[in-house]
Amino acid sequence: MALWAASSPHLLLLGLLSILLLHPNVGIRLGIVLRPSPVIPNFREAPGFQNGDQCGSGNTDDIHVAMTLDANYIQGTMAAVFSLLQHSTCPENLKFHFLSARAEPELFSRIKSTFPYLSFKTYAFGSNRVRGKISRSIRRALDQPMNYARIYLAHILPSDMRRVIYLDSDLVVVDDIAKLWGVDMEDRVVAAPEYCQANFTQYFTDALWSDPDLSKTFRGRKPCYFNTGVMVMDVDKWRKGGYTKKVEGWMTLQKRKRLYNLGSLPPFLLVLAGNIKAVDHRWNQHGLGGDNFEGRCRRLHPGPISLLHWSGKGKPWLRLDSTRPCTADHLWAPYDLYHSSKSFLEE
Repeated sequence: MALWAASSPHLLLLGLLSILLLHPNVGIRLGIVLRPSPVIPNFREAPGFQNGDQCGSGNTDDIHVAMTLDANYIQGTMAAVFSLLQHSTCPENLKFHFLSARAEPELFSRIKSTFPYLSFKTYAFGSNRVRGKISRSIRRALDQPMNYARIYLAHILPSDMRRVIYLDSDLVVVDDIAKLWGVDMEDRVVAAPEYCQANFTQYFTDALWSDPDLSKTFRGRKPCYFNTGVMVMDVDKWRKGGYTKKVEGWMTLQKRKRLYNLGSLPPFLLVLAGNIKAVDHRWNQHGLGGDNFEGRCRRLHPGPISLLHWSGKGKPWLRLDSTRPCTADHLWAPYDLYHSSKSFLEE
């Protein structure tokens, strides 16, 4: 980090080359040293949100929300948190749990300065947990260790926590999250919108379907697609059922046989598809980021909407900044605490 702060990148490069020439045994990877850290912007301070008269104040009234925290997605995270607070009947009952790859004081200070009254905790998610387990996928972003943090939630969050809502950073909630929190899990470990009309076979390669043993994986259950960016998780049942090991088992096999081409989603499907509690589709209007290759614009699906999710390659803050937004991106813009006007926040 200190090296990157040098006044001239050309001088820095020459200095590093000199070190290599004079000391050939010094191991320096120029690609890592010269990579700049993402600039973390300043955000407008969000207004304070207070509970309604009907809200309880005990621990049993808390609603726990887990998200990852990353400098590249911080603009999306801020918008997501803002949307959750704005549409919650009991915003003071929301307890946020942020997982970060390493201690980044600047990220944490941005959360605190933007949401002075927010109740949140931060947790370190070391990449060592998934070292050697991640296979290359069709998008580099899907290969990042933080994309796999949701697999380890049950072992990172406090042991007395029973339930948590996991949310990606590329979404906004336009309904009271308490409605999703209160879903009857019916003894299932995960609750999420389920899509049984999707072509389930496309998420896996022929290596899975042509193997006489592996192809029996879904026998006895109707496998349906679900998106892991919005999940209610019974972390107590997850721990007791050893689900982390089950997902990791498929990740290990993937390293040898190439069973799928995406990131952390397919091993979740292999373990849980057809055995989750299905909730209303309104809680994940996903795919607004387009496909994983080009991120082309997509229309909203018909029906009521409680959550808008820009899963896929295209992210609304990037497309809006490039002045080439998709129509749905304008639904994200009012929650952007980086660009939004002060007058809007005070309304």
